[in-house]
Amino acid sequence: MILLEKAEVNADTADKHGLTPLSWAARGGLGVTLRMLLGRNDVNPDTADEDGRTPLSLAAENGDEFVVRKLLERNDVNPDTPDKSGLPPLSWAARSGSEGVVGMLLERGNVNPDTADENGRTPLSFAAENGHEGVVRILLERNDVNPDTSDKSGLNPLSWAAGIGHEGVVRILRGRPRSIPAEPTRFHPPACTKSSSNRALLPRAARVI
Repeated sequence: MILLEKAEVNADTADKHGLTPLSWAARGGLGVTLRMLLGRNDVNPDTADEDGRTPLSLAAENGDEFVVRKLLERNDVNPDTPDKSGLPPLSWAARSGSEGVVGMLLERGNVNPDTADENGRTPLSFAAENGHEGVVRILLERNDVNPDTSDKSGLNPLSWAAGIGHEGVVRILRGRPRSIPAEPTRFHPPACTKSSSNRALLPRAARVI
């Protein structure tokens, strides 16, 4: 705090991984520090680190509604910037199951709720994979979210939920008032993630479906 009061201190210096003090504050949920940094004219609130993660992206992953709200109040923060893997803040929030942050991001007119990453995974796909029923419901309320989008492994959100055994998400996806296939795409873990634990999911998927 004392350092931030000194004009000669560069409050926007990035470390070797590209993380600025603001990024660390957003990542750690340090609201007071974040507000002080945002109050300076020499701090870029939208600097991306070596992985393309912005302060908003890091806060969205943590589900920190206060930090996300403060960052979204800025006109110089892009709420839909994807990282180097193609994940925008919404995908990180959906992946972690933060309904509050997902809702705040979806209120913005400049956030695409159906952005796919480099592997074809959408926010709904991540929410379904991780069993976040609330986030799945929020996303399905949108007319601009395709619930049947398959990723590059051929898996759609229903396939992810069924393959891992998230019965609640499966019921939500199968019960939505839209035409859906009679059966989800069978769950076959991508080659890069095949393991004995993944193969053990298949009997579970059969029971859920």
